[in-house]
Amino acid sequence: MALLTPSRRPATLSKEPAPRTLPQRRRGTGARKQFTAWLFLVPALLVFGLFAWWPIVRSLLLSFQKTNLVEPAVWVGLDNFRTLFDDPLLGTAVGNTLFFVVLGLLIGFPAPLILAAIMSTVRRGAGVYRFLVYLPVVIPPVVAILLWKWFYDPGSGLFNNFLGKVGLGPYSWLESSDSAMLSLVLEATWAGMGGAVLIYLAAMVGIPGELYEAAEMDGAGIWRRIWHVMLPQLRSVIGLLLLVQLINTVQVFTEPYVFTGGGPENSTLTVLLLIFRYAFQDGEYGQAAALSFLMVLALALLSAVYLRATRSWSTS
Repeated sequence: MALLTPSRRPATLSKEPAPRTLPQRRRGTGARKQFTAWLFLVPALLVFGLFAWWPIVRSLLLSFQKTNLVEPAVWVGLDNFRTLFDDPLLGTAVGNTLFFVVLGLLIGFPAPLILAAIMSTVRRGAGVYRFLVYLPVVIPPVVAILLWKWFYDPGSGLFNNFLGKVGLGPYSWLESSDSAMLSLVLEATWAGMGGAVLIYLAAMVGIPGELYEAAEMDGAGIWRRIWHVMLPQLRSVIGLLLLVQLINTVQVFTEPYVFTGGGPENSTLTVLLLIFRYAFQDGEYGQAAALSFLMVLALALLSAVYLRATRSWSTS
């Protein structure tokens, strides 16, 4: 008699997918978020590349060509750079630009910090003072320069009239090569320091009051509190604004162009103004592009050296 044995065939089971673990779900969600983020970034990257990076690449190519932007360009290699270095005006423009940078740092850099320190102690009417300080920033640069041009007028100008009442002057502010650059720096400082003042004021608000109180209890006067409390707390902001001012002063153009046109006797001719002359007065677009490329390299090198030199100072 045959024994009945159970069938050895395994029972058919429904093949359901194993549930996804938590790390797998997170990876999938992260990938979808990254794809969505890149999808939104692509239009902005295309616009930025078209209007920011492509002009830089086009300028670099143009620096090796001779063209009037109408006829086909001719490849000339390094001829534009050789012609550029043979131009005696290049040394004049570089020297004037460095002189403007030095004057801007000596006059225009400490002025916003000092003004912000004074305004931080004001309680009544603080909003009015901040509005008055920032007002020059919103005035169109050409309008502000034309206003100061009248201030500098050697005949009926505001400055000479005021100084004449105390027995000084008259001075040829813009007509003298000795005072023209200083006159430009004074106007540029007035026109551009409003933003820096507000940044310093915002940073000063974040300084804990306990530090000032502790310094005052130790007998520190106002100048020691500024030197030992305020300035160390503002190191990173000071370092950033110093770099921004260096870059802006190297690229000065509007003031010498509208005030003096580079005169008198090329005493206010700057690098950017020389680039303008090459391109739009002489029609030498290749030389203008070559000088622009050299200026970009100089600014990039300056920024890299500055950031490396001040990294430990600003973060300590």
